[in-house]
Amino acid sequence: MVNRKELNPEASPHAAFGAKLREVRESRGLTQEQLGDEMGYTCGHISSVETGRKVATLRFARRADRGLGITDSSESFERKWRDIRVGSLLEGFPEYVMNEGRAAEIRLYETGVMPGLVQTPEYAWALAESAVKRGAITVEQAQERVSVVAERQSVLERKSPPAVFAVLDESCIRRPIGGSAIMKAQFERLREFAERPNTMLQVAPFDMGVRRPFNLPIYVLTMPDRSLMSYAESAQQGYLERESTSVLPMLGAYHQLQAEAPSQAASVAMISKLRKGIS
Repeated sequence: MVNRKELNPEASPHAAFGAKLREVRESRGLTQEQLGDEMGYTCGHISSVETGRKVATLRFARRADRGLGITDSSESFERKWRDIRVGSLLEGFPEYVMNEGRAAEIRLYETGVMPGLVQTPEYAWALAESAVKRGAITVEQAQERVSVVAERQSVLERKSPPAVFAVLDESCIRRPIGGSAIMKAQFERLREFAERPNTMLQVAPFDMGVRRPFNLPIYVLTMPDRSLMSYAESAQQGYLERESTSVLPMLGAYHQLQAEAPSQAASVAMISKLRKGIS
């Protein structure tokens, strides 16, 4: 092939992405121009991504999956794109985020910190900055974490947004992150979240004691085809569970948690009281 540039997948994550794109495209007998026509890009753009001169976007990755017929497969380019974007985060989390963006219903229980879906940019940055100060991540990785939070929240602005049920352990609203201005804005964000027509916000108070069915954060997704998956984390790794037989008990326990926790009105009143008490 004339002017064919040799690729080095080990040069960078983006180079590996481009090399894989070329490999899959050629395995299907497609030219860059043919794939570009399928995706709505020029052949020059395809070439630039394959050779690493351009960085693929999420839109590009999704169109590549559709054009190559590998959407939702283990080899999908959206999955590879997310692996690049969130390389500083726990294993398993990129796959969860990909599914969260497509879910019909999202149920979450969080402890200690506000869930990413409701964090303000300032709150998200305060968390990421603390990790930088501890030497756990670099400044660049901190910026990536904050951008991932913003990207996740775009699911709330979808044309048909998912139903989101959020139960926060009281520790989430009691733990100060950043200064008073950051916490005031974060409490206001929670109030705005609760006012959405497709959301439900509850706070599980400390005095629920043993009536709280979860000791660790848990996320349960209902996908458009009504299949279920759950996500949980240890200190070292994230776990995405797809087996309904394993997820159904978690869903049942979540319903119990919602029934035991105070109503949304009472929870918002608790949050408003805390906000007024911040000097």
